[in-house]
Amino acid sequence: MSISRKQYTLSAVLVAIVATGSSFMFLHENADAKDTQATNSQNAATVDVANVVSQTITDWQEYSGRLEAIDQVDVRPQISGKLVAVHFKDGSLVKKGALLFSIDPRPFEAELNRAKAQLAAAEAQVTYASNNLSRNQRLIESNAVAHQELELAENEARIATANVLAARAAVEAARLDLEYTRITAPVSGRISRAEITTGNVVSAGNGAQILTSIVSVARLYASFDVDEQTYLKYLSDQNNAAQIPVSMGLANEDGFTHTGVISSFDNNLNTTSGTIRVRATFDNPNGTLLPGLYSRIRLGGGQPRSAILISPTAIGVDQDKRFVVVVNTKNQTSYREVKLGAIQDGLQIIESGLKAGERIVVNGLQRIRPGDPVTPHNISMPHSQVSNVQQQPKPTENTSDSAEG
Repeated sequence: MSISRKQYTLSAVLVAIVATGSSFMFLHENADAKDTQATNSQNAATVDVANVVSQTITDWQEYSGRLEAIDQVDVRPQISGKLVAVHFKDGSLVKKGALLFSIDPRPFEAELNRAKAQLAAAEAQVTYASNNLSRNQRLIESNAVAHQELELAENEARIATANVLAARAAVEAARLDLEYTRITAPVSGRISRAEITTGNVVSAGNGAQILTSIVSVARLYASFDVDEQTYLKYLSDQNNAAQIPVSMGLANEDGFTHTGVISSFDNNLNTTSGTIRVRATFDNPNGTLLPGLYSRIRLGGGQPRSAILISPTAIGVDQDKRFVVVVNTKNQTSYREVKLGAIQDGLQIIESGLKAGERIVVNGLQRIRPGDPVTPHNISMPHSQVSNVQQQPKPTENTSDSAEG
């Protein structure tokens, strides 16, 4: 009996010792877990986090092109002579009909006067031949002259009339040559420099030298090459091409500040490049645009649609994949592969992989790995021009975590 009591007492003591050890171990493990959480919280990298935004957009395609003048004229002399005056300033704007150059008119004035004199002589000959014909017609009735004389008078009258026509043509040609001594602008636009200076003799003909050139500036073409898929999708119905929105930006501009219209297409597709040449027309009221300038063309197409937009800085590269780092309500990160679309107002369109309102890391990807805890610094989506942004609700506190803490 005493032995059994001793065994029972010993067993109770052992159980108490084991229970006490277990309690110490449990408290120690909890303390280690809390220390680990505190260490992770202290080591969490601070990163910029922004909400994914959603907006109704129109799909745009961007191309590179060059500006071209609608009218471009090389001014050449139409007569030969001595250049006596230049009437414009290099690089200035000129209107159609403005006087540009003067060629010495004196030889042409003399030629015009000579042609007028020949015309007067021809008209006098017509009068004489007409009177002579009338006289012979009266005499033939009384058989006072032979029929041969009448025929000769009729022939002289016809020759005199023809000579008048030739003399009038010579007068007109001489008058035109005199007008050509005043070289005027054939179109309105911006003029180049004078290639020939005063005192030089200029020549007409096939080898005539260029005096200057003029390009129209009130409106310009922007020419660019459109790929086959875009043409078939948006531009194949050329009757509605003028309704397609098109805008342009220059090399020193961030956006697309100039609005134009599609004016023409080439008549065939380039089978080597798989593109077709397109021309858009843009107004240039201030004359600041010049032919030859590089232009960025943005071509719209399709119906407006809702799209997910993020900053391009939020996108990481994993071999041939693109990904973002999503931050959950516990400030833990996760890897998310995304499919990219085009750039819209400085933001990257995401075709799949994200939802509006989710939080992603936009700056600091190089300091973290997916799965790491982070200390988020909430900011607006960089470069966002979106007014109606879908905001993510504030993270709710986890009551179970709070209770355990």
